[in-house]
Amino acid sequence: MIELQNVSKVYKSLIPPRPVKAVTDMTLTFEAGEVVGIAGPNGAGKSTLINLMLGFLNPTAGAVTIDGLRPRRFVERYGIAYVPELVAIPPWWRVTGALTRYAVLAGVPKSDRKARVEKAIDALGLEEHRGKRVKQLSKGNRQRLGIAQALLSDASVVVFDEPTHGLDPVWTNRFRHLVHDLRQPDRCVIIASHNLHELERMSDRVAIMDKGRLIKVADLQARVTSQELLHYVLDLASDSAVVTEIFPDAVRISEDRHSSTWTIDGDLDALNAGLRALLEQGATVRGFSPRRSRLESAFLEAVGES
Repeated sequence: MIELQNVSKVYKSLIPPRPVKAVTDMTLTFEAGEVVGIAGPNGAGKSTLINLMLGFLNPTAGAVTIDGLRPRRFVERYGIAYVPELVAIPPWWRVTGALTRYAVLAGVPKSDRKARVEKAIDALGLEEHRGKRVKQLSKGNRQRLGIAQALLSDASVVVFDEPTHGLDPVWTNRFRHLVHDLRQPDRCVIIASHNLHELERMSDRVAIMDKGRLIKVADLQARVTSQELLHYVLDLASDSAVVTEIFPDAVRISEDRHSSTWTIDGDLDALNAGLRALLEQGATVRGFSPRRSRLESAFLEAVGES
């Protein structure tokens, strides 16, 4: 659906007079029917990449197309649902009026407009705020209003830039369900975020950027192979001397009279065999969890611990 072929974007600064490479030689495809995350450190080029896909910027080199069209031509013909990192809505508008205006801009038919607005208000829990002016809303409620406007149309491309910024844990969780509901075979959903935990829960793939380059695309739907090295934390109800016998590379990171905690690395088969041996020797396992998520491990591997 969205294709980037050898795309680069260079900004020209006045002081000092030197080019700034924001995106360099990026080739990437976003398919219909999937949710794709974009992750990277500050200054990695995520916002520039989104602006290129939306047609706000033209590439210095390479080509960006959406269904074979240049982004601006696609947006003008079909529209794109977009939530920017900083939601800016005229502060004197009221919630219902703002969504009605956005519905008009999104090309929602007049006969369907009121129903779409009511559905968006309900989905984002804005019922009690519907008569308020935007300037009266909290930061989190303004963010929810920004997300609500993206739900008004049936756009085949939906782009979120840091969508959970300002949301409390409850609405961060609900946003995940909204993304699930947005999944359609003919729709592509793109989410740029620093929140790796949420990206992993929502995305099929995550494009990891650093210093303007695509470093890695993490496939979160791929099954863990039996030989893949995994990193876990083992929490036992007591200090057990047999841990290092079963897991020679285990490192104790805490202990007291009633428990001990260890870091353990190994492939799937080794971890399962080791846990079985621990239980057979009378150890009581209180917890066994990944030290890092798959996405966090891929991210740190791609961009470095720093």
